[in-house]
Amino acid sequence: MKILAIGDFHGKFPRKFETLIKKEKIDLIVSNGDFFPFIYRKLWFKHCYHTDVDLWDVIGRKKYENLVKKDLKLGEEAIKRLNSLKVPVITVVGNVDYTTLIDSQDDKPPKKDLRRQELLNPILKKYSNIKRFDYSYFKFEDLIFIGAYGGSSPGKVKSKAFRRYKKKLDSLFKKFRKENKEGNVIFVSHNVPYNTRLDKIGMHAYEAVRGKHYGSKLVRRTIDKWNPVIHVGGHIHEGRGEQMLGKTLCINPGSVHEGQGTIIDISNKSKVKVKFIN
Repeated sequence: MKILAIGDFHGKFPRKFETLIKKEKIDLIVSNGDFFPFIYRKLWFKHCYHTDVDLWDVIGRKKYENLVKKDLKLGEEAIKRLNSLKVPVITVVGNVDYTTLIDSQDDKPPKKDLRRQELLNPILKKYSNIKRFDYSYFKFEDLIFIGAYGGSSPGKVKSKAFRRYKKKLDSLFKKFRKENKEGNVIFVSHNVPYNTRLDKIGMHAYEAVRGKHYGSKLVRRTIDKWNPVIHVGGHIHEGRGEQMLGKTLCINPGSVHEGQGTIIDISNKSKVKVKFIN
């Protein structure tokens, strides 16, 4: 079986992947989310990051809503093209994907914040070839895919949200304990595990986090406890690569909007082959 692992679309899905999917005879596409471009990223980081300021109070509510509408449109174009492929697609949610899900810290975002309203699901419901499975599972042939989010930062391990979603993941892994022991469980999340080669922020990022490990502690603890055969995550674009954590092969496929992805060939389960696409 061949799996194409991709994510961090940010409004783009390069056409070269359509050719690659046919050429490589891909059986399943696994996405780690982030479909939308977050076109107001610079404004948000300038005015809102590490502050209590809301963007609409800076640029005005109407302008903010128009930017969100444009962002949703661009992201849906990528989703639509992904859906048109003759290959099943499964995905988890990303941090720019307009969701109410907060799984690694206790946080109540402002009601006016459209980024934290559930706007992704109504879009995905229009595209039957794409299945969302964070904090759920997806069966494909003899494989079980368990999904998570993992947030956009390490998270707070003592928070109620962290404990609640850790319990959800433990329950899923217990449900498929037998399959996991047989090497048939693949764990997928938006963020990569904390404190690895895959989660280090680059030196061109926002100064407060530059050079720090920014993967998910929730994802890391789940991998350390359950040792699934493979983990796929993204979010940290510059952390592209692979690393073993115990018995788990962790893969960060890079960002698809930059033409990156990873083919995981598990035809021979005793020797998984990984091919990075540029």
